Amino acid sequence: MSRSSDVGDRLQGIAAGVVSWLPDSVLRLLSGGRATVIDGQTLDAEVQFGLVMMRLAGQRGLDVPVPAEAREEVRRNARAFSGSPMPMARIEPRSIPGPAGAMGARLYVPPGANRACSLVVFLHGGGWVVGDLDTHDATCRFIAHEARAMVLAIDYRLAPEHRFPAAVEDAFAAYQWAAAHAASLGADPARIVVAGDSAGGNLAAVVAQLAVRSDGPRPAAQLLIYPATDFSRKYPSHRLFADGFFLTDAQVDRYRRHYLSDEAAVLDPRASPLLATDLRGLPPAVVVTAGFDVLRDEGEAYGRRMEAAGVRVVVQRVTGQIHGFANATGVSPSARRAMQNAVRALSALLSR
Repeated sequence: MSRSSDVGDRLQGIAAGVVSWLPDSVLRLLSGGRATVIDGQTLDAEVQFGLVMMRLAGQRGLDVPVPAEAREEVRRNARAFSGSPMPMARIEPRSIPGPAGAMGARLYVPPGANRACSLVVFLHGGGWVVGDLDTHDATCRFIAHEARAMVLAIDYRLAPEHRFPAAVEDAFAAYQWAAAHAASLGADPARIVVAGDSAGGNLAAVVAQLAVRSDGPRPAAQLLIYPATDFSRKYPSHRLFADGFFLTDAQVDRYRRHYLSDEAAVLDPRASPLLATDLRGLPPAVVVTAGFDVLRDEGEAYGRRMEAAGVRVVVQRVTGQIHGFANATGVSPSARRAMQNAVRALSALLSR
C-alpha cells in the first residue's frame, strides 16, 4: 500500500469515528457550513461530512476505470466503513455448483438461528464488475443479525471477464441450489429471500422473475436495495445526482459498458427487469432507495410497476442518504437506522 493510500485510509477512519458523536451543526460546519438541498431533500450532515473527507483522502470509490484497480479500491473503502464486525454464531465458507464451475459462497448464521429462520440469498453490488464476499461482509452480518436469518452470500462471476448474462446465470443457479438445500443448511425452505444492493439488487430482481416463470420454488420475498432496474433510459435522478454523491452517472455508463455484451442487451429483462412484460405473481418486495442517488428513480419505478401488477411492495426512500449506505451500517447512524427499517419491513412481509 502506498503512503498516499495509507494517509487516505487514516482520514477515512477519522471520518468514520467522529460522525457518530459530533452534532449535525458541527458536521455541517466542517463540511462547508451549508446543507446540501436538492429536489426538496436535505443530505444528511454525516453523509455530507463523509463525502468531504473522501475527497480530501483522495478516495475514488467506483471512479477507477481499470477493473482490477477498482476492485482493490472498493475493498479498501469497505474496510474503512465496515466498523467492528457483528458477531455471528458461525460463518462457513461454501462452494456451490454453478453453470461455469464451482462458485464461492459464505454462510452467515446468527446467534439463536433455528430451523424456522429465513435464508437470505445475498448478491453483492459493485456494477457487476467489482465487489466480493469481503466487501459486503458487514452488510451480510447486519442483515443476518437484524433479521435473525441465515444469509448465503454468493461470489458470482464479474465483468468484463464474464459479461452478461454470466452473473444472471450464476445468481439463478445459486438461488436454485439454496432452495434445494435450505433444510440441510438449517433454514426454512418456505422462507427463502432473494436480496442484493445495486447491481446485486438488479440480480435479485431478475432471479425473482426467473424463479416465478420456472417450474421450481419461488422466493418468499425480495429485498432490493437501491437496485439498477432499467438500462434503456436515463431517469431524472441521473441528472439531479450526476456527480458528487459517490456513484456518478458517468460511472454507471462505464460499468454498463463493462457488463453488457452488446447494445441490444439493454432491452433484455434479465438486464433491465423493469422492462419485463408481466410482473404478476412476483414475491412481495421491499425496495429501498437513497434520496441522493442516480439509481433512485428507476428503483422506485420498479416498485410502482410491481405494485400495479398486484405485488405487495414496500418502497422506502432514505431521503438524506447516498448510494452505498448499506455498507456503512458500522459507522453511520442514519445508514444503520435505514437498514433496520428495511429489515423490519422484510420481516413484516415474511410474517404475513
